Amino acid sequence: MRGHLIVVEGCDRSGKTTQCERLVQSLQEHGKDAELVKFPDRTTQTGKMIDSYLKQTSHLDDHAIHLLFSANRWEAMDALKEKLSQGKTLIVDRYAFSGVAFSAAKGLDFEWCRGPDVGLLVPDVVMFLDLTMDEAEKRGGFGEERYEKRELQMQVRKEFDKLMDDTWKMVDASQTKDQVHTAMLTIVNELPAPGPVRSGLWKETQ
Repeated sequence: MRGHLIVVEGCDRSGKTTQCERLVQSLQEHGKDAELVKFPDRTTQTGKMIDSYLKQTSHLDDHAIHLLFSANRWEAMDALKEKLSQGKTLIVDRYAFSGVAFSAAKGLDFEWCRGPDVGLLVPDVVMFLDLTMDEAEKRGGFGEERYEKRELQMQVRKEFDKLMDDTWKMVDASQTKDQVHTAMLTIVNELPAPGPVRSGLWKETQ
């Protein structure tokens, strides 16, 4: 049986990375073959360009950086599909939904933003860590990277709303870390057995 493809999304400083790492550890401790996947993958050639952009050491046109983010995801797809087929559960810290939400929030056409990622692997569930802007700003490190600006983050949240469907599960990220972890683990443990790996994200809306 293949592993689950579990995506974790949310605005910046909602605790995604911390919770993803903790979720993987918990699943492993319970005997599940689980692995963390982070996008963008900053170790690849596209990822290094993205990293430089996010740290504000380089400038790129908004369309160009959007396509780089998409390419960064596409270059990982074969490896992810193979791991899923081998039974490994993948916890994905950000996915195509972030790509669309952030680029659309900057003013790019919403449908154009979705285009490059049509056909990616389809997640079994998307967990959205929901946090108010006021709470996010109180967290350490807010504002260190290019996109961490209040107005942009508020628009990003609106774009995420457009992407949500019945495969999304909302998690209140203002709770304690333990409470958030428990909520996420419950969602994962209640997932039905997965069917075949599906490559066709957003194809039904084209």
